[in-house]
Amino acid sequence: MDLQYVVREPQNINSKTTLLILLHGYGSNEEDLFSFAPTLPEDWLIVSFRAPMKSAYEGYSWYDIDLMNPENRIDVPQAKKSLELILENILKITNQYGLTENQTHLAGFSQGGILTYALALHHPELFSKIACMSCYPEEKLLTNIVKDKKKLERLRFFISHGTDDAIIPIEWGRKAADLLYDLSCFFSFREYMSGHGVNQKNYMDLMDFFQK
Repeated sequence: MDLQYVVREPQNINSKTTLLILLHGYGSNEEDLFSFAPTLPEDWLIVSFRAPMKSAYEGYSWYDIDLMNPENRIDVPQAKKSLELILENILKITNQYGLTENQTHLAGFSQGGILTYALALHHPELFSKIACMSCYPEEKLLTNIVKDKKKLERLRFFISHGTDDAIIPIEWGRKAADLLYDLSCFFSFREYMSGHGVNQKNYMDLMDFFQK
């Protein structure tokens, strides 16, 4: 299945062109994080996917969530199916543009960020810079992750969370620091005076992370 997406192509594309994949949150769509594109490097290929399922209200989701059921908060089979779809579509785009010597970066917000952790830690050989915003590492999606330090050392994580996040508590987000520390991953964990979103300082730090 091909995921729908929006794309910003650089003027020139070659085998070394950097690819950035964007994964939106629950109830949003592919245009959301794509709004970052104007301040990202002009020579990057930027692809923002639309999640495959319609959410309860407007927008789309990667999997169903049930906040009233702490034991089964997320629909794990749906989430795993979305992970397979994202991976499949990343590889298709990589082949389509002939990206054989490039770096591929990932950025996800909320539900998209939860999947970003899973993608990066299951397939560290495919990615370079990883941004996970207003989310947390979901244990049910992190079984059998790669623990080989040699494979993980090339990853660079930027983690951000709002201290007043009412959707995903900051305590959940902080679990990422313990996880990544235990895996000996290189990461930066930032907290901001904001709710479930990306404020201006967070945005500027994110752009700085990607442009270094």
